[in-house]
Amino acid sequence: MATKTKPKIVNTVDEYIAAFDAGTQAKLQEIRSTIKKAAPAAEEMISYMMPAYKSHGGPLVYFAGYKNHIGFYATPTGHVAFAKELSIYKQGKGSVQFPLDKPLPLALISRIVKYRVKQSLEKAKVKKKK
Repeated sequence: MATKTKPKIVNTVDEYIAAFDAGTQAKLQEIRSTIKKAAPAAEEMISYMMPAYKSHGGPLVYFAGYKNHIGFYATPTGHVAFAKELSIYKQGKGSVQFPLDKPLPLALISRIVKYRVKQSLEKAKVKKKK
C-alpha cells in the first residue's frame, strides 16, 4: 500500500489522512476512531507533522502513516507498560510499527490510550497541588 506524497504542511488530521491511499486511509481512520473512543475529551491536533492527542495539558499519543506500516507513539511510558503485548511488533525508541498488511490491534491501542489518559490526569493533579 503506497502512500501519496504527503503535503509538507497539514493543519488538520483530516488533511493528514487524505494524503494517503484509500487502504492506508482506512487504517489511519481506524486508529483515529479508537483513540477518540478511548479518550473522548482529548484534544486532536497536528504535532510533529502527525496526528496527535493531548489531555490534561500533556501529550497522550501520536500516529503516522508510512509506506508499509503505521507508526504509533505512546511516549515511552505507554510502550513500557505494554511491552509484552507490543513485543510482537517492530519497535524503535518510543515507537511501534503496525504493518499495513495485518489487522490493527485496536483493543490494545485502546488500552494504551486509556492508560495514557490516566497517567495524564494523575500528572495534572500533582501539578495542581504544587
